[in-house]
Amino acid sequence: GADFAKGSRFLPGGGSSDITWLRQAGNATLGMLVNRLFRTRYTDLCYGFNAFWRCHLSAIAPDCDGFEVETLINIRAARANLIVHEVPSFEDKRMHGNSNLRTFRDGWRVLRTIATERFSPRVRNSAALRAMHHAAAEFERWDRPTRASSREDERTAAMSPSG
Repeated sequence: GADFAKGSRFLPGGGSSDITWLRQAGNATLGMLVNRLFRTRYTDLCYGFNAFWRCHLSAIAPDCDGFEVETLINIRAARANLIVHEVPSFEDKRMHGNSNLRTFRDGWRVLRTIATERFSPRVRNSAALRAMHHAAAEFERWDRPTRASSREDERTAAMSPSG
């Protein structure tokens, strides 16, 4: 399985009815830069259809609020050595309203994010970080009460004198 799944409009079976040629060119250019700097092979950098396990949130730690968030998440997933799988995704025409994306302003923000992440201190031992995240995930899984034990707790509480 994957630690992180991301949609791609540019894989076979994916596509978009909503992307302009200028945005597609910017996405491709910024994607090539990220792929070179972070040794990734993303086909669609600026697409927000992503999913990851909660235990990896601390490694990804999104701390921005603009269109650059997709890039930040993708870079941090790569830096944390998460197993990333891209899946084809189709983006249909926008049903309501207009896009708030501003091609050059937001492209600049993405470029600034790439530079900031590239020159920020790297995680020294990515394998150790990944093992830590998996251990945290296992702990969360074992720490959660199962449905059976929850029902047993409810029965015990109902039968106790204070229940």
